[in-house]
Amino acid sequence: MTDRTSKIDDDEALAFHRYPEPGKVAIRATKPMATQRDLSLAYSPGVAAPVKAIAANPDAAYDYTSKGNMVAVISNGTAILGLGDLGAAASKPVMEGKAVLFKRFADVDGIDIEVEENDPEAFIECVKRFGNSFGGINLEDIKGPDCFIIEDRLREVLDIPVFHDDQHGTAIISAAGVLNACELTGRKLEDLTVVVNGAGAAGIAVLELIKSMGVKHDNAILCDSKGVIYKGREEGMNQWKSAHAVDTDRRTLEEALDGADCFIGLSIKGAVTKSMVKSMAADPIIFAMANPDPEITPEEVREARSDAIMATGRSDYPNQVNNVLGFPYIFRGALDVRARTINEEMKVAAAKALAELAREDVPDEVAAAYHGNRPSFGRDYIIPAPFDPRLISHVPPYVAQAAMDSGVARKPISDMNAYRSALKRRLDPTAATLQAIYDEVRAAPQKTIAFAEGEEPSVIRAAHAFQSQGLGKAILVGRVETTHANMRLVGVPTDSIEVVNARLSEANTDYADFLYKRLQRQGYLRRDVQRLVNQDRNVFAACMVAMGAADGMVTGTTRNYAQALSDVKLVLDQAEGERVMGMSVVLTQGRTLFIADTNVTEFPTSEALADMAVEVAAAARRFGAKPRVAFLSYSTFGNPHGERSEKIQAAVKALDERGVDFEYEGEMNADVALDPGHRRLYPFSRLSGPANVLIMPAIHAASISTKLLRAAGGATVLGPMLLGLEKQVQIARLGSSVTDIMNLAALAAHDLSASAVNGEGE
Repeated sequence: MTDRTSKIDDDEALAFHRYPEPGKVAIRATKPMATQRDLSLAYSPGVAAPVKAIAANPDAAYDYTSKGNMVAVISNGTAILGLGDLGAAASKPVMEGKAVLFKRFADVDGIDIEVEENDPEAFIECVKRFGNSFGGINLEDIKGPDCFIIEDRLREVLDIPVFHDDQHGTAIISAAGVLNACELTGRKLEDLTVVVNGAGAAGIAVLELIKSMGVKHDNAILCDSKGVIYKGREEGMNQWKSAHAVDTDRRTLEEALDGADCFIGLSIKGAVTKSMVKSMAADPIIFAMANPDPEITPEEVREARSDAIMATGRSDYPNQVNNVLGFPYIFRGALDVRARTINEEMKVAAAKALAELAREDVPDEVAAAYHGNRPSFGRDYIIPAPFDPRLISHVPPYVAQAAMDSGVARKPISDMNAYRSALKRRLDPTAATLQAIYDEVRAAPQKTIAFAEGEEPSVIRAAHAFQSQGLGKAILVGRVETTHANMRLVGVPTDSIEVVNARLSEANTDYADFLYKRLQRQGYLRRDVQRLVNQDRNVFAACMVAMGAADGMVTGTTRNYAQALSDVKLVLDQAEGERVMGMSVVLTQGRTLFIADTNVTEFPTSEALADMAVEVAAAARRFGAKPRVAFLSYSTFGNPHGERSEKIQAAVKALDERGVDFEYEGEMNADVALDPGHRRLYPFSRLSGPANVLIMPAIHAASISTKLLRAAGGATVLGPMLLGLEKQVQIARLGSSVTDIMNLAALAAHDLSASAVNGEGE
């Protein structure tokens, strides 16, 4: 898949896979391993008990091991992406990537296995011998027709789901789109005339699935590079193509498309012309999914027809056929009922579930990904967005129910509503949140971000990623020779990012004049100010922002937060009516939290706490969240009573007097704020749901809690973001990773864009 808005170069991709540790996956223990007793239970002698139980009943492996949530992602590397046969070892980054997607989207543990065997029979024998160690097998990047043979045979010999995603994943998403296209054009599947171009694994799988859903055999024509597959044809045939041969006098793709309702392409760039599109029936359905470039582009289709419904495999066009909409949720449902296989009924159920979801009103997360323009079911939205958070709770129940109804489920689900609730709790919003932020930044007018510590290799890589991904323009502040040397060291072209030397900059004198005017009555001489501009990159970068040479800045990786903020405040003031503070965005499974003040005010007064609540609530809204504010304390509604809790109670009263337009409550313990079940004890609480904005009583509480969540709780923490300055500045933690620095730059650009939209800071 190619994304025009997010170009990735080889050096960036290699660095991503290599640092801070090689690869994309790791294994963690799910049981404590802190004491000798823990070790005795985990291994000898405690492990003997489950061994005996499984020996007596092999299905007990689902109860006593991780088998029930473990999928093997297997390839021999004979058809890697669009790169061809590059060998098993070369397929490992792709298989690791697939394992990451399994975990991210459906909380399925994937283990990649690369088999150095091109002979189908030997490959089958190999996988047969270890396959039942897993709850399911995802086959990937295996050339045709070997993939047909391998999948069919493994399904026969293994008692677990075996699924070749290159075939069936594409088929399921395509079928969902075709269902909705028919709905929009008033067609029925049984009357639909279809042409499929590309008789490989994916093309044949799509054709088989839509036939099982109602498309008639005689209404579907399959084409390959030699033309129509018709009865009696001998050249380039095999048993899988022959199954779809039809009695027709049409011999070319052009002839096949004449009058057809639907085209499904899994072939090559440029296979379809505008004249072919013009010959199709009214309201043609065109799925051009050649990778990376489609058989015909949406622009070309629009030039030929105004009534077409178009889908591609690309993220830069509407209606992307993306396999990530399918395989994570199909396996999730299959594993949860301990299915013996993934059958046709389960694939049809998944396609129908996806089609149904696209017809529903979309949540805020999807609207954010579309730059605030809320999509709705129609010609440009027939397939759900990949980051729709409802996918995890919507698709697996359909798959699980189909497995139960068709008799392949070992462990039926008795309460489907409870199952849906459990699925929702698995959702990790991290990627969805970041994707929405990135998409909004790309859609807004480009912002320029100054990276103050521009000589640092990690900062250079972050600036390069920020700029190359279309998030804005980066400027590195540093000595040109040193910065260029380090750019070469990390593989970033020296001409790709602007570098500004503070001492040699043409703006140096103007910045010194500006700063001297600010500081001359605070004990600074002209030479003191000139030295700051020449030698302190934080001061110089802040001057760039103050004087309009940059829209925002990022710093902090080489000096502590307090020092970096002190440098910046020499140049920039607090925004009128606001308070300078640090806000951390904590992304965990099931929730997003906004926590303040994490970096600036050590012991805030009650008025300061109220100010923080107002400011963080506004920031939460810029992230698309509806703020529900909780003032946290060691006490809950006066129990136990204490001087510190009185300060927080006073902050709540201060908000009462201000008449703010968001929910707030306090003082309260963290568990009361986050667990709506406590409402039974406190029915008077004004919060309608779990709090998502947490105002801490002191900086140490905020800092400790966010770092604990990151280190011990596995949360992703964005920031702390700096709020309240007149210009956009973000300060990273000492030693921040490339991703952390880039995320802060994106957050700076995002806040600038959101403020402009809301009329703030102007």
